[in-house]
Amino acid sequence: MSATVTPGTPTGLQSSGGSLLDKLVNELPLEERNSLLEKLRAQSNMSPEPLYEVHEETAAVAGIVEQYAKLPWYYRLYYFILSFFKGKTPLKIFEDARIGKVGREIDAGYPGLYDYQPGNLQGEFYQLLWGLKESARFFFDALDVSVSRDRGAFYAFLGSLEMGDVHDRLQKETDPKNIVKKSPGASESEIRQTALRAMEDAFGAINEDQRNTMYSNARSLYCLKELSSFLFDRVLMAFGPSAPPGKQAPGAGSEAPQICSVYVVRDMLNSLNNILFSLRNPPPLTLLESLFIFILQEKSAAPDFNINTEIQLLLNRAEKAMITIRNFNRKIPLTLILRCGSRDMSLSPKIVSGGEDWFAVYREYWKRQIEEQLAVYQIFRRRQGMLDSFQDFLKGTELRMLSNTVSETNPEGFPLPGAFALAFLRTFHSAVFMTDMNRFLKPITEKGEFFKQENRIEFIESYSDMAKIEDDIRAIEARIAPSGEYGKRYTMTKQDMSSLAVKRRKVQMVADDAATDAFGIISRSRGAANTIINILKAILKQESGGRYDSLSNLSDFTEKDPGFSAEATDMIRKFQRVLQLLDEIDKMESGRN
Repeated sequence: MSATVTPGTPTGLQSSGGSLLDKLVNELPLEERNSLLEKLRAQSNMSPEPLYEVHEETAAVAGIVEQYAKLPWYYRLYYFILSFFKGKTPLKIFEDARIGKVGREIDAGYPGLYDYQPGNLQGEFYQLLWGLKESARFFFDALDVSVSRDRGAFYAFLGSLEMGDVHDRLQKETDPKNIVKKSPGASESEIRQTALRAMEDAFGAINEDQRNTMYSNARSLYCLKELSSFLFDRVLMAFGPSAPPGKQAPGAGSEAPQICSVYVVRDMLNSLNNILFSLRNPPPLTLLESLFIFILQEKSAAPDFNINTEIQLLLNRAEKAMITIRNFNRKIPLTLILRCGSRDMSLSPKIVSGGEDWFAVYREYWKRQIEEQLAVYQIFRRRQGMLDSFQDFLKGTELRMLSNTVSETNPEGFPLPGAFALAFLRTFHSAVFMTDMNRFLKPITEKGEFFKQENRIEFIESYSDMAKIEDDIRAIEARIAPSGEYGKRYTMTKQDMSSLAVKRRKVQMVADDAATDAFGIISRSRGAANTIINILKAILKQESGGRYDSLSNLSDFTEKDPGFSAEATDMIRKFQRVLQLLDEIDKMESGRN
């Protein structure tokens, strides 16, 4: 059954490229978000303990030259004397002694990790690194369905939790409908200026605590992304077998990887050390909630979906991942190992940069949202004006919109290009063509004797195209239904786990395929209307020699119906009006003036 729409009701206003993240940002009420956060807090057993503790042994230290220079004179004399026997410089001997001391400390405190004399990482290191990789994978999957798809939308959702007052202002004060309520006569440019000014005013209301909290979240997010995308496999694959075999790796046989020269993977481990050092504290619960919500939204359509169960499962996985990261940092003195392996006693982890651009990304998202809202609202206003102008022509009949197409009341519907033009044609067909025009045109197809046979064929084909508009539209309506060809593809695309850009391209491909059918109907209707106009004009002029000619039995029609010429003229006018309105719809949908 087709839906109807009253004048002024916006339909088909959602962008086909819209994302699940946009929907969450704009439609999930703050009360529901805070309720979910409370559920997480109630169910969470996550420890607030730091993930990475900075000890004195891993704190920044002076370089070997500076350390040597600070030695008492008798120590320096001792190393000077040794240099004659060992054939090395005093500084080199001192450096070897320092590296040996640190190596022995690692061997005593963390057995099975690192053999400092040959500089080899051992089986226990491999085991712990494997576990870290598995835990980091959880965050990779979580980030893939949220941040990786649309970072701006994710920050906007996060901002709704951390800066609820600002988010509320951005939603309400930039909404074109709310702006028009306050300024009913505002032009489109005035609405845009007001919305952008309201956006800047809302941004200006962000206080220092809110900025710091958002930055802290963005930092955690960036570090999680760096950790989850770290190339663990490259380090693990650098391990080779040793003898005698030690503790076997997960899933490995008797020739399990056991040792790896720290020199070979030094640079990669240094990067990992910097990431772990930067991820000192567990991610805030609001950040985890945002990640979880997007994961759960992908699953929410499942018939057995239970949000409490799913949240608990995700929390358990996050807690296990945090424990693994914390244990890795406690059980592996990575800084000390790197100092030995690189022979650089001043080596210390560094904070990785990232997350500083959160506000720029957040601002760009809202600017994009406002522009999209304005574009949609402009179409709505123009469409509303067109609906008013349709009323007389369509004899007051409500526009019959296509079922399952996207609309304000059905934002999840199919984004069919040309849907509004099809709705107009369908309503014209039932309200005007079949009830009025058909009575005049059908007898010509049955009894009209054309001078030119090709004119008769064209007229009958054009009449047939106009007569079956309802059937053609019903057919495409079936294809975009959830069970139809395009509807199934669209549903599968929405559930796709690809990035936002890839997902948008796939949605666009489905919409483009459906648009071919839709614009085929519109094009045939235009062609049919033009042909009928030209033939009716030729019939009235009763001229010969042109492409279109009159009827040889015209007198049969005029004698039977004295008003034949006036009715033919009225048919021409109505078809011209159809073409004019289709042109106006096309301009409105494409944004042309």
